[in-house]
Amino acid sequence: MAASSQKPVTIPSIPTKPASSTVPTPPTLRPPPAFPSYLSSPNIHLKIKTLCEILVKCSVGEVEIALSNSGIQVNSEDIESVLRLSYAAPTACVKFFRWSGFQAKPTPYAWNLLVDLLGKNRLFEAMWDAVRSMKQEDLLSLATFASIFSSYVKADKCSEAIMAFDIMDRYGCPQDVAALNSLLSAICRDNETAKALEFYDKAKEKIVPDADSFAILLEGWEKEGNVVKARHTFGEMIIRRGWDSKNMSAYDAFLTTLVKGSEVQEALKFLKVMKDRKCLPVMYNAIIELLSNNNMVDPAYKYLDEMVYDGAFPNSQTYNLIFHCLVKNKKVREATNFFHEMVKNEFYPDPQKCTFAIKMFFEEDDPEMAIEIWECVFENEIHPMEESANVLLVGLRDYDRLSEVKRFMGNILDKKIKVNTSTMRKLRNAFVKAGKEDTYDWIAKRWGAQWEDSSQ
Repeated sequence: MAASSQKPVTIPSIPTKPASSTVPTPPTLRPPPAFPSYLSSPNIHLKIKTLCEILVKCSVGEVEIALSNSGIQVNSEDIESVLRLSYAAPTACVKFFRWSGFQAKPTPYAWNLLVDLLGKNRLFEAMWDAVRSMKQEDLLSLATFASIFSSYVKADKCSEAIMAFDIMDRYGCPQDVAALNSLLSAICRDNETAKALEFYDKAKEKIVPDADSFAILLEGWEKEGNVVKARHTFGEMIIRRGWDSKNMSAYDAFLTTLVKGSEVQEALKFLKVMKDRKCLPVMYNAIIELLSNNNMVDPAYKYLDEMVYDGAFPNSQTYNLIFHCLVKNKKVREATNFFHEMVKNEFYPDPQKCTFAIKMFFEEDDPEMAIEIWECVFENEIHPMEESANVLLVGLRDYDRLSEVKRFMGNILDKKIKVNTSTMRKLRNAFVKAGKEDTYDWIAKRWGAQWEDSSQ
């Protein structure tokens, strides 16, 4: 068998519990990490599940004995599977790694998993022991150090992550732009873009940043909503790299930051510059939303027309943004025409916007259009329908169109759409006032039957 010939894996022992000096309490307490577990993987092989249970349930001193007594034989793929699902038992994983090394040679991916699970559990001394063993086996790669960067940053040890970058060349891994970007990404993902920028400012003296370097920083500023810092980083990118359509992710991040910061005029100015430079980002929806929220309907229309020519196509969100803006500003004619264009292109307002539109058209003396919106809701089953249905019925009552109330009420109740008690009270008053109590009684009887059916 392979067990007798396989060279054992050489990993130094690690303590059962980390010493207090090794893992200090972080200054900002974070929720415990959600590690992957075999318990949340119902379709795993019985062998893998059994091995994972041994690692979790046995004391550290008994793990290797339990593994040997199990009689289970493992291959390289099994080692990866067990490590991937055993992050919650890091010390036992080291025991398993050593034991399994007598049967099969761990893959570079398995080694990286070991480094990662030790780092994510803040067992940094043991993590470096594994890294040194990987160096002896000539298995280290940027992926290994990317894991180290991430583990230190998640433990609020950004300075240690930078230290790892500073010494990675001693382990045979170059301090190139890919490594720079890996560390920047780890820091920015943790909402520490200011620290990432501080590191970048020092590193750029010997490493030339690329488009990804700036995109990572700009996405960090976007996430944190820092418009001022985003401007500074973007300006440096243009000075260093000029305008290039390959930098699209950076442009998108900067424009999104402006949009989120409600910098309307600057965002529009920037968009025009990018169009002139043929570096147009896929940000039309964000721009249209910004314009719509600021009641700038005409520019929103303009960008809707232009986006098709620039290879971007309006979707349901795009149409809904503009339609809502028109409804909100009570532009009856424009909203009517735009609604027809939406439907022609097989896009429909979402339920809330339909409700607002029905109400607006009633208020602006266009009940026919309000009815048309409702019929669109009803025929296309734009759920939920309740709010739109109730607004329709009350609106028709206000116009004394009681015969239509009866007709629509029948359809609404057939669909088991809920009609509110407050709506029924308003309808009753209108029908009684018009001397049509019998019609209301018919409606009320059907309405009551619906309530009885729904309660059974």
